[in-house]
Amino acid sequence: MDRTYVIGVAGGTASGKTTIVKIIKDYFGEGIELVGHDCYYKAHDSMPFEEREKLNYDHPASFDTERMVADVMALKSGKPIERPVYDYNIHNRARETVTVYPKRILMLEGILILDSEPLRNLMDLKIFVDTDADERLMRRITRDMAERGRSVESVLRQYRTTVKPMHEQFVEPSKKYADLIIPRGGRNNVAIAILKNYLKKILDGEETE
Repeated sequence: MDRTYVIGVAGGTASGKTTIVKIIKDYFGEGIELVGHDCYYKAHDSMPFEEREKLNYDHPASFDTERMVADVMALKSGKPIERPVYDYNIHNRARETVTVYPKRILMLEGILILDSEPLRNLMDLKIFVDTDADERLMRRITRDMAERGRSVESVLRQYRTTVKPMHEQFVEPSKKYADLIIPRGGRNNVAIAILKNYLKKILDGEETE
């Protein structure tokens, strides 16, 4: 297999990162693999559920980024990995893992992947999805209520105490490392079309440097 191109897609919570990645993955199919930073939340097996609920999941220290870096390096060298699985219902890492095989294009997605220099150094293209804060909050409320069984009050409390402060301290400053900034998230059809064209050239064997 030709060398693996690594594309990083970062941005604030509910900015549209996952939407863009899904559009790209659905468009190209088997030529692209996705690894999310959220899968690498640290395990807290000895901590009671009530305490795990209170953890700051938006701080860089909440992620096992070293393992993610090692896994990306393994995939780039042509080796499969056992990717961890995070269970939001129990706020802890699940026991099972998922086998991920090397592909021509590897997409990394997460709010803090551009904050990590070791991760950035593995990327060929760094993308930041930039969406208005009010829009992101509304999307997060809708998502967490529908997918994670959260109440509006709990989502807003978490947003005030950890999500917003961590965004301002870590996520937003990491935008300066991006090669491409996509405003309005998954609604930006022009930017997505440009990205598709870039990735098609890679999959067709054309050099992009």
